[in-house]
Amino acid sequence: MSVYQNLMTVVNTKGAGYLVLIDPDKVDGRTFPKFIEQAEVAGVDGFLVGGSLVLADTFEECIKTIKNNTSVPVVIFPGSVQQISKEADAILYLSLLSGRNAEHIIGSQVTAAPIIKKMNLEAISTAYMLVESGRTTSAEFMSNTKPLPRNKPDIAVAHALAAEYIGFKLLYLEAGSGAEQSVPDEMVAAVSNYCSVPLIVGGGIRTAEEARKKVKAGAKFVVTGNVLEKNGSQDLVKEFASAIHVR
Repeated sequence: MSVYQNLMTVVNTKGAGYLVLIDPDKVDGRTFPKFIEQAEVAGVDGFLVGGSLVLADTFEECIKTIKNNTSVPVVIFPGSVQQISKEADAILYLSLLSGRNAEHIIGSQVTAAPIIKKMNLEAISTAYMLVESGRTTSAEFMSNTKPLPRNKPDIAVAHALAAEYIGFKLLYLEAGSGAEQSVPDEMVAAVSNYCSVPLIVGGGIRTAEEARKKVKAGAKFVVTGNVLEKNGSQDLVKEFASAIHVR
């Protein structure tokens, strides 16, 4: 079974999936393996690995550590073409459709494609859309693109529909790491109502209640990251998983 099929099975059986984003630069090597084990027990359905800036030479080692301590998919969430590894199960093949910077729509993708092919790494085509979150995030700054206005769900819908017609397998609405505000529920609902492609929502989600609202609005996957870096307890992970798994 491919990773994409695995993720769709999660949606079909649990109603929605819970993904935890790991930034290799923010990993404590002493406690990290135990956290991964506990996160899987608590109900995490997969791990995303990556970030806008990965400064330390720990990217591949981080993936190996996760793989050695879990049986759920480990998927690269690349911030650049340098963040590719054969150690992962798959990679989100992102195209930043919310911006107009051609390098992030197709340029980096062309550079990465032969590398991914050579590694025989499963690529999951994903339309990535940054959403205004109340502050400038790393993803917005590094991509040099303007996010979608948070009070204009119709603009988000138009971008998401374009992604569906092009043929993307996943849609990803992203407020950004450390976002002041998460993607509005109204925007999540609008996109999920108009589009049949599974929707991922991440950035700025700090409570289980907020995560549940995203699922009720139509998100098929919810991603948390920063909140667990500050308080990565098994109980908190379990709270998120219970809120997201609506079946």
